[in-house]
Amino acid sequence: NAADIGQMYELFIELSIHLRVNLMGYDYSGYGQSTGKPSEHNTYADIEAAYKCLEESYGAKQEDIILYGQSVGSGPTLDLAARLPRLRAVVLHSPILSGLRVMYPVKRSYWFDIYKNIDKIPLVKCPVLVIHGTCDEVVDCSHGKQLWELCREKYEPLWLKGGNHCDLELYPEYIRHLKKFISTVEKSPAWRISLRKSVDRPEPSRKSTDCFEAPRKSTDRREKPRQSTDRPEKLRIRDYKFFNNDDKITKLKISFDQMEKSRRSVEYHEKSRRSIDQQLEKARKSVDWLDRIRAG
Repeated sequence: NAADIGQMYELFIELSIHLRVNLMGYDYSGYGQSTGKPSEHNTYADIEAAYKCLEESYGAKQEDIILYGQSVGSGPTLDLAARLPRLRAVVLHSPILSGLRVMYPVKRSYWFDIYKNIDKIPLVKCPVLVIHGTCDEVVDCSHGKQLWELCREKYEPLWLKGGNHCDLELYPEYIRHLKKFISTVEKSPAWRISLRKSVDRPEPSRKSTDCFEAPRKSTDRREKPRQSTDRPEKLRIRDYKFFNNDDKITKLKISFDQMEKSRRSVEYHEKSRRSIDQQLEKARKSVDWLDRIRAG
């Protein structure tokens, strides 16, 4: 979102060492040296390509992979996780319920919404760790809590008191909880039973309103690779996002405002059509009434 893998390199090394894992990061279309343009569709194609690379080039299996998604990046992460039944685990860092819900307190999923995680997370079969700051000013902590409630395989969440949107990795509890989580999911299959006993029984899964299709390919025309000119700054986990944090709210609001205008326009025409139908019905009844008078 606000960085590319060039900026994330040092953090990736630290996480790989402390968590004792092999780590793979990737840039979205249009970021770093990745060609193309950032869009919801392309981020799905990007994470699919990264997964295929792990599977085909490195021989990695679903059960050996943990997907990690932060903020907007929770969208592509859950989209892929919902289609991998044997995935080892998922980590959601300051996740969103959906793009529209970041801006407006809507109670249902609309066709024009993006990253509808609220509809996809019940389809994820592996354990899910949710990490969220209680003072997040970009994505309210309620997003993370509601997603955790909808998980089929709940793992003890981490609600970092005072944590904001982009500083959670600076808290000591962050790395400790990740270590504990990875240690748990590395154990034998029996860990699933203990997990179920340690948390409340999950609620019935809701059916997703999305259709999960075969792996999608980007349809954008490719541009020349762009060199990353940013130098590493303070350690931040911002790899799974594609909007600049400072501009994200503004861009999303403009986009959603336009879609809201379109929706209102459709509703206006629908009301006009109903009004015309009502007038025609009144006219028909009036004619019938006159016919009955003449017949009498």
